[in-house]
Amino acid sequence: MIPRLFCFFIFSCLLAQAADPLTLKLWPEGAPGKMLPPSPATQEFVRTKAGKSTVTDIADPTITVYRPEKPNGTTVIVAPGGGYVFLSAVHEGTQVCEWLNSIGVTGVLLKYRTPTRDEPAPHEKPVQDAFKAMTIVREHAQEWNIDPNRIGLLGFSAGGNLLAHVACDRPAVSGLPNFGIMIYGGGFVDFKEPTKLKAGFTVPADAPPLFMACAGDDGQNPLAAAALYLEYKKQNLPAELHLFSKGGHGFGMRDNKQPINAWPTRCAEWMDAMGWLPTPEKLTVMITDREQKIAAIAKKIKEATVCADDVPIMMNDQKVLSQKLQEAQQKGDKLLAQKLTVDLDLRQKELATLQAELDKKSFNPEKLINELNEHKKAIYELQAQRDILLKHKL
Repeated sequence: MIPRLFCFFIFSCLLAQAADPLTLKLWPEGAPGKMLPPSPATQEFVRTKAGKSTVTDIADPTITVYRPEKPNGTTVIVAPGGGYVFLSAVHEGTQVCEWLNSIGVTGVLLKYRTPTRDEPAPHEKPVQDAFKAMTIVREHAQEWNIDPNRIGLLGFSAGGNLLAHVACDRPAVSGLPNFGIMIYGGGFVDFKEPTKLKAGFTVPADAPPLFMACAGDDGQNPLAAAALYLEYKKQNLPAELHLFSKGGHGFGMRDNKQPINAWPTRCAEWMDAMGWLPTPEKLTVMITDREQKIAAIAKKIKEATVCADDVPIMMNDQKVLSQKLQEAQQKGDKLLAQKLTVDLDLRQKELATLQAELDKKSFNPEKLINELNEHKKAIYELQAQRDILLKHKL
């Protein structure tokens, strides 16, 4: 018999092998543009602020894909912070991907180019890298068992600033993230009036849904989050904002015993409410709901059609009764004429009632048929998502 400890060792090795992350270069032929050499101030910043878990001097950016045991089809690209000087690649990177894996989400760690702090637009090259990362992830959607329409971008600090520029401050582009998660991001408000967005920074109508979390004692960042949230609401765009009483800055996934440490729970709840954390059971409920709506629309179409079909029949009956009444009056049959008069009056009232009901229903067959087709399309997509999840359910 094989010892239990040895079985556990084999199982652990297999699990580790299955969970091995995959690293890909964003620009195999070389990243576009030329990076400026770091200034003495930036070199000093790196010397005094960088730690064992930070990385810098990234001229060849990459993504590292962390796949969960049971993927639910959603992917989140993680952009660590570091002031566009270095990347806090553990508590704002690998640990975040591990948390995402725990809720069934594929985590993709983005190591964007840095330092770019000395450039006129420090976010420009990192934003290029983020868009390239989203393109690559969507190209591998089938291979990695993910949904190309459920890809988010999560940014901490400078990574949050990167997210703001990807989501908002850019020309109309394709390949946007389907949602964004900003944790203590900032740098997009007017320095002198931090309750307002800086000049030229706007929220376009196609900005993706956004989740924001920040501590109230984190400098201007809570003001930046509030200002961005208000601009989202002006555009009637979906957004959720959590401002915690305490927590400071730069905590990432570390538990510093502050209220802000609840952000992953709140974020997962938001993702769930928005439909980005599906399960076969949830999808079945959504499919059933759509099917019930289809049945209600079909019933409405049938009832309206039947009522509409009754109108010419009742009008013809009314015409026949009128002719019989004339004939009875001509023959002098007062008793029959009296009965036909009552019947005709009753039929006229029924017709008037029916026409009033049809007017009240404002039956629009084209609109109802469009709604019917939308529900059918949604059911097809939900069933496809459920099939993917069932395929990987152990």
